[in-house]
Amino acid sequence: MRYFLKLSYHGKNYCGWQVQPHAPSVQETLEQAIFTITREQIEITGCGRTDTGVHAMQYFAHTDLQNPLPEQFLSRLNKILPSDIAVEQLIEMPPDAHARFDADYRAYAYQIEGKKNPFTCETTAFIYNFDDLNFEKMQEAAALLMQYRFFFPFCKSNSDAKTMECQLYLSEWQWNLQEKTAVYHIAANRFLRGMVRLIVGMCLNVGAGKLSIETLARSLDEQQLLQPSTSAPPQGLALTEVRYPYLKQENGLFRLVS
Repeated sequence: MRYFLKLSYHGKNYCGWQVQPHAPSVQETLEQAIFTITREQIEITGCGRTDTGVHAMQYFAHTDLQNPLPEQFLSRLNKILPSDIAVEQLIEMPPDAHARFDADYRAYAYQIEGKKNPFTCETTAFIYNFDDLNFEKMQEAAALLMQYRFFFPFCKSNSDAKTMECQLYLSEWQWNLQEKTAVYHIAANRFLRGMVRLIVGMCLNVGAGKLSIETLARSLDEQQLLQPSTSAPPQGLALTEVRYPYLKQENGLFRLVS
């Protein structure tokens, strides 16, 4: 039986989702926990990669199990898993359902703040020059991205992506100057490796006067790297939503629809 797992995780202690040699990952931690209960050697496929230190408020993965699930599987699984990973739902799926390739919408949020706060430092990026940022220019830069479909300037150099094409659905900033907080929201059908953090870094450079809108537009027109090119710190970034054409949410739970 193929199952989708809906989960969330705090990424501080992990090298990201994907298994890496000599470093803890969310995927490996989850696979080991399921093996402890089922004694089945499984492989879990996630809806996408997240970088080291990046969080997921909503994440989907799939796996195949040969035997029926034991009683109270979900509660037993969460008891074994560390406190920074939570599996919220298991959904029986057709054998060809794929957590990565079938997802047609992914959304991220990146949080920044201008007040140093030890209680939010693991989920928000502290920006020391927050008061000097021009948020109108940052919003202009974010909106400009919606005019493009190819994003070579926002892809890590060691990426194995076969295409730089992404369909953006949302790219905007929301800010509260009184509270000294801001959130960048972006959604697309897919993302390149490191793309969101590079976009946030670009916006911060625009807001600080280090990069012009004209230079940004030229870089996108010519599909050339930006100068300067900055990747924002990982802790401010979280995957917030993933959608599938055959999953519908009702009363907080997902179910398969035809």
